[in-house]
Amino acid sequence: MTSSTFRIGERSVRRLGFGAMRLPTEPGPAREGAIAVARRAVELGVTLIDTAHMYGWGANEELLAEALYPYPDDLLIATKVGVAPPDPPREAALCGRPDFLRDQVEEGLRRLRVERLDLLQLHRVDPEVPLADQVGALRELQVAGKIGHIGLSEVTVAQLEEARQIIDVASVQNRYNVLDREHEPVLDACDAAGIAFLPWRPVHPAVGSSEIGEVAAELGATSAQVSLAWLLHRSPVVLPIPGTGTIAHLEENVAAADLRLSDEQLRRLDQMIAAGR
Repeated sequence: MTSSTFRIGERSVRRLGFGAMRLPTEPGPAREGAIAVARRAVELGVTLIDTAHMYGWGANEELLAEALYPYPDDLLIATKVGVAPPDPPREAALCGRPDFLRDQVEEGLRRLRVERLDLLQLHRVDPEVPLADQVGALRELQVAGKIGHIGLSEVTVAQLEEARQIIDVASVQNRYNVLDREHEPVLDACDAAGIAFLPWRPVHPAVGSSEIGEVAAELGATSAQVSLAWLLHRSPVVLPIPGTGTIAHLEENVAAADLRLSDEQLRRLDQMIAAGR
């Protein structure tokens, strides 16, 4: 039996969270629907919601504040900084300069209407700025009380180890799912260190194929639910954050936490990559 909760620092969260990236933020019925989805996630017991400055360049954070502020005591909202918005002809670009990170943290505090960002993740490592300078700036903001916990996103094992010499890394958010295990070594490193691993794109676009569909049919579940259940069984540090813009799909995702895979089904799913399926 897998544990349904995980501690990120002093915070205990349910291991199946919600990714807010897909929520529409433009005015009108679509925004009203997005607010309803966010509120329904909390009603269903979700206690970890992931957003980022990059999602609508702050609009996603503002949407969550409109939907959920004042926040429930047990709700942890994670956001990310480190990407500069497009400035034509320049496209969006990584920016890990300490002054830029500090400015984005201040904007996140204002947009989310909080005095402290409970979990602040570096969206990407800027190769043009020493990693020590990037995480060092976040550490200074943590000491100042503006950040609770610090996480990283899309990092290698070497980058994780380097960052851990400077900060306590609370989470890592890399792309990972049953059909895409490129970052398996990073997950293993997080598992060994007790660091939360938040896989983005937890459900692969081609998830309905091969063994996954067969297992889903055996359980009377969807392929997406099987994929999420596999992640929850993969390691106790894995906290999937599936995203959606509809309440029906949200409820389907949350229900995956109660799906139990047999040892034989897990074996078949684990063997899919080796078999090339």
